[in-house]
Amino acid sequence: MKYEDLLKSGRIRKEDVSQKEIHQALDRAERDLKSARRFMEQDWDWSFAIAYNAVLQASRAYMFAQGFRPASSESHKNSFAFMHLALGREYAALMTYFDRMRAKRNRAVYEEAGTVTETEVRNLLKKAEDFVETIREKLGKER
Repeated sequence: MKYEDLLKSGRIRKEDVSQKEIHQALDRAERDLKSARRFMEQDWDWSFAIAYNAVLQASRAYMFAQGFRPASSESHKNSFAFMHLALGREYAALMTYFDRMRAKRNRAVYEEAGTVTETEVRNLLKKAEDFVETIREKLGKER
């Protein structure tokens, strides 16, 4: 699959995104990491959802910087499909992991509370912290 395939299928669209919007998405990712850490001891489901959102916001920032935006329908899924392509094989396993966490977050938030374990939250939060830093570095190199 290529960017063109995502464009043709309507999963992403080409768009000029301002530097301000890119920075805002990265700032939201950082805010979400802090919030996820704060909620860790209170509510694993919610901490998990917030850590997941940090990954999503960092992905959106990277997407924006490349001149793309996800379609509004299934935007989370489309963002991760884009990131699979954008980051390539080196990050394929990590992006697959985040996509699985997308489905888990959806269940925890919309279907069945109490399904997230402490280990899952801690694993996701660590990977989210590393990912946000990686995206920040990548964007720093590209600006």
